[in-house]
Amino acid sequence: MSHVRKRYYLKTPGKIIVAGAIVLIIYLIFHREITGLGRLLFGGKTYTNADFDIPDYISSRDTDGDGIDDQSDILAGAREYVSKRPVYESKYYSGGWPDDNCGVCTDVVANALRAAGYDLKELVSEDIAAAPGEYDDDCGDDNIDFRRVRNLLTYFKRHALSLTTDFSEIAEWQGGDIVVFKGHIGIVSDKRNRHGVPLLIHHGGSNGEGSRSRPDYEEDVLDLRNDISGHFRVG
Repeated sequence: MSHVRKRYYLKTPGKIIVAGAIVLIIYLIFHREITGLGRLLFGGKTYTNADFDIPDYISSRDTDGDGIDDQSDILAGAREYVSKRPVYESKYYSGGWPDDNCGVCTDVVANALRAAGYDLKELVSEDIAAAPGEYDDDCGDDNIDFRRVRNLLTYFKRHALSLTTDFSEIAEWQGGDIVVFKGHIGIVSDKRNRHGVPLLIHHGGSNGEGSRSRPDYEEDVLDLRNDISGHFRVG
């Protein structure tokens, strides 16, 4: 007695769903450079200044006297900080600086500048004391003031070189620059996407809200945001 093997076929709705999923995946793969979701899921090839004939910016300052210019120190400091894969958690520290591998977006910047010899806790505190009218009324706690985006925006507007916020001016964006958004902040990477726009080294959700874990702290998301508040260079 022979056995007849049953064949199972997807019903029409199932076929449509599978076909749609395949089309979506193909679309995201081939358009990963221009779609936010595609970039996040599939990444993409990165480029350097040399690929766009953009000279590397070398700062004339060496604040910490380590033989490395400030701009390079800031970039290296940002990478060193995120290499420890800090967990996103916003909380108060009696000494100001997080000591438990937790942190928020401002800690990327504070630690990056610290690697170049800049103590943002001290600098922001001194600036608030010198010009209290430039800052919000709730300032006055050294342990938290330097970890607030709005305070850093004010500080950098007063003490750093303000640069273009136009992403099409790719030569004006250099690794080690600081970029501030509404409720978020990060360090500009020396890696670029195929359009020449740099990646962003940061900590927190793409909307600035933050998340407790993320697959990558250096992402091709800079030109996907429309809430940029400032672009600065310290070194």
